[in-house]
Amino acid sequence: MKLVVEGSKLKGSVKIPGSKSHTIRAVAIASLAEGKSIIQSPLSSSDTLSAVKAYRCLGVNISFEEDTWIVEGLGGDWNVPDDVIDVGNSGTTMCIALGSAALIREGTIVLTGDHQIRRRPLGPLIKALNELGANIISTRNNNLPPVVVQGQIKGGKTSVEAVSSQYLTSLLINAPLADNETNVDVPLLYEKPYVEMTLAWLKEHDIQVNYDTEFKNFTIPGKQKYKTVNKQIPGDFSSATFFLCAGALPNNDVVCLGLDINDTQGDKLVLEYLKQMGANIDIKENGIHVTAQQLQGTEIDLNATPDALPMMAVLSCFASNKTRLYNVPQARLKETDRISVMREELSKLGAKINELPDGLEIEESRMHSGYVNGHGDHRVVMALAIAATMLDGTTIIDGYEAVDVTFPTFLESLKSIGGNAHVIE
Repeated sequence: MKLVVEGSKLKGSVKIPGSKSHTIRAVAIASLAEGKSIIQSPLSSSDTLSAVKAYRCLGVNISFEEDTWIVEGLGGDWNVPDDVIDVGNSGTTMCIALGSAALIREGTIVLTGDHQIRRRPLGPLIKALNELGANIISTRNNNLPPVVVQGQIKGGKTSVEAVSSQYLTSLLINAPLADNETNVDVPLLYEKPYVEMTLAWLKEHDIQVNYDTEFKNFTIPGKQKYKTVNKQIPGDFSSATFFLCAGALPNNDVVCLGLDINDTQGDKLVLEYLKQMGANIDIKENGIHVTAQQLQGTEIDLNATPDALPMMAVLSCFASNKTRLYNVPQARLKETDRISVMREELSKLGAKINELPDGLEIEESRMHSGYVNGHGDHRVVMALAIAATMLDGTTIIDGYEAVDVTFPTFLESLKSIGGNAHVIE
């Protein structure tokens, strides 16, 4: 599918869908608990439905009633799946469900995903789980999915280089159900706010975890139990990034609804990035209002928020002088190499953009419409769509269907604030 976008002025309010990160954690923790959990206002997207599918394969009964998901958790006492667990495009589900699969007492579990997931490294997580007693192998001996799980984590000592925070999140969520205490050294950690989100979930469920202030070591007692989940899922700051940044572009005026500024989501740092570039942020009870007069180029450390890189790259094209987005090498390990892809696609539209080993350097650019490719990456597609609204003429973005991963209603939201866009096959 292709998204056709004309130059548009964006003005109005957008309801932001539920958080993907919270929804997947809710599904996993509800499955690990014993009894009935209720998840209210979850994000219903291909990634979150992959989490549902994964835990259903392990024997968990998950049903849908209007805007509520009901999960009948098994406390980690899984059934051996009849088939391979396919996580689709969800890297978060792959990591968390891999740790959950390593709680099975007997049997074999196989996990795989789509072509992008099969290129995303799992080596540090496989190593850590195996050191805790599991027996996990990569079928191609390259530390990439598909993976085969035989053997249960027991606890013990391990270390993990968390170039993806999802590795550490998987250990933190699943290790409490191991028989013995688990000690995890973390010599490297990217995306710290996502770990803070996980720890907030554990605290809410009375799961004991001891750790130092620098997140270098975690001790997790074994034989713990999760309480059932009864939670309303807040709006997703990662998805809101596209419309928050849209509000800061010339002549636009956007309010994002459904966000909780007090939530643990790391991507709310985007508000600080926007302020740093000179945007006006007005946080109201019913929404976050963004406008700007003239954006200023700056230097932004994106290590905590790699999902923001595509949209921040677009925004930087419209800021005076030069912007450097840096310290985010893990953006190369997402659905695509987002650093390389954003340089490639924005260059097609006239951007003055250079690729760095750990980010991008971007100058204010006189851009034009054109034909670009989303590379099967939902965040690349949405960032290019917002960019296209700022350009004269018609821009065509190939691969629009990728937005179903996190924001199935993106086009409706864009059109609701004046975006002149439509889909063609």
